[in-house]
Amino acid sequence: MTVPRAYFVIGPAGSGKSTVARLLARQTGAAYIDKDTACTRFTEALLELAGTDRSERDLNPYYHSAVMDLEYLTILDLARDNLAVGRPVVLDAPFGRYFSRPGYLAEVAERHSWPRHAEPVVVRVDTDSDTARARVRARGCARDLSKLADWDAFWRKAQDNACRWSSRHSLVFDNRADGVTPDAVARALGGLADDDSRAPGLTAR
Repeated sequence: MTVPRAYFVIGPAGSGKSTVARLLARQTGAAYIDKDTACTRFTEALLELAGTDRSERDLNPYYHSAVMDLEYLTILDLARDNLAVGRPVVLDAPFGRYFSRPGYLAEVAERHSWPRHAEPVVVRVDTDSDTARARVRARGCARDLSKLADWDAFWRKAQDNACRWSSRHSLVFDNRADGVTPDAVARALGGLADDDSRAPGLTAR
């Protein structure tokens, strides 16, 4: 049977996660799940109700303690619903809060009742500091103001936060100024082992 995959597209702000994630979704026929699209409206409402800045994330203790986990729980449930009907998913979100937990992907599959045969693929998008900062400036989001105010500190923190997840499959894309092409994504996907014929329950979780 076909094994539905969950592509976790990770990287710091300005790395170009969304560009790579959309290319992956187009080429795999996956459901594209963007945390910002799925959660921004209720996140801003919650922050405003709590009397905090609706646009601030990085320096907002209420967001980190009460809201951020809800965002991730939401998109991971959406992923489950798609995987359950055999549809692959592409998750476009930073996930940095969870990088230090090697067993995080197995925890996700268990907590969200993902199908046992679903398989995670970690997709890391890399870039350099100058390219990332230029992209963040160009998108003009209010939630990025605190990053840009002390970009060097933000970038050091992002680089120090290595992803320690245990995963049988991973892809890495260099998304500096020249960007990632559809052909590069197709080649990377072609390099993944074909597990479609494996029996349910035998794939790593």
